[in-house]
Amino acid sequence: MTRLLYALAGADKARQFSPHVWKTVMSLAHKGLDYETMPVGFTEISGIENGGTATVPLLRDGDKLVSDSFAIALYLDEAYPDRPSLFGGQGGQAMARFIESWSQSTLHMAITRIAILDIHNLLGEADQAYFRRSREERLGASLEEIAAAGRAEIETFAKKLQPLRNMLKTQPFIGGESPLFPDYIVFGALQWLRITAGTTVLEADDPVALWFARCLDLHGGIGRRVTAG
Repeated sequence: MTRLLYALAGADKARQFSPHVWKTVMSLAHKGLDYETMPVGFTEISGIENGGTATVPLLRDGDKLVSDSFAIALYLDEAYPDRPSLFGGQGGQAMARFIESWSQSTLHMAITRIAILDIHNLLGEADQAYFRRSREERLGASLEEIAAAGRAEIETFAKKLQPLRNMLKTQPFIGGESPLFPDYIVFGALQWLRITAGTTVLEADDPVALWFARCLDLHGGIGRRVTAG
């Protein structure tokens, strides 16, 4: 059975940077499932699988198509119950919903401001035009103005991770002794920043930085296959 993962990429198709795609990459690795990656640009998404999705990641697993990283993780746990669980039960799913909401409301907006010009510069010409138009309409400012505001985010970003830092004093992963999907949610956000901007926002000995390094090393170091920006 052929598995295909459609993944957002820049002009260099090897630079797959989407935080949501990285959640799915880590989920598939967690499950020990083989797949082929199909890199796409922003303007190519509408044409994949006969218009089967407006966003990526999109996973084709045989005849099954699943979009959205959270939905994909739920699907993988249901379809492959004999392999390591991504949630560890309904309680883990509920925890993951909270972590997803916190990550997207607190971390993603800050990373958008920090990395927005770096993301733009990773893209091919058509995708750059789409990205500039759509983000400036959505955020109500030019990319340059957003990036200028992002400089202040660099100084305060580490503080946003204090809840995670406190928890890591007692356990190595959000999931406990080993990672679960909630780890991959936050990892995806920091991996997005690492690949696009490469901006240092954590001290080397910060418990969150040490946790992130452990996540990069998971599953044969799959997180390190794309170098930092």
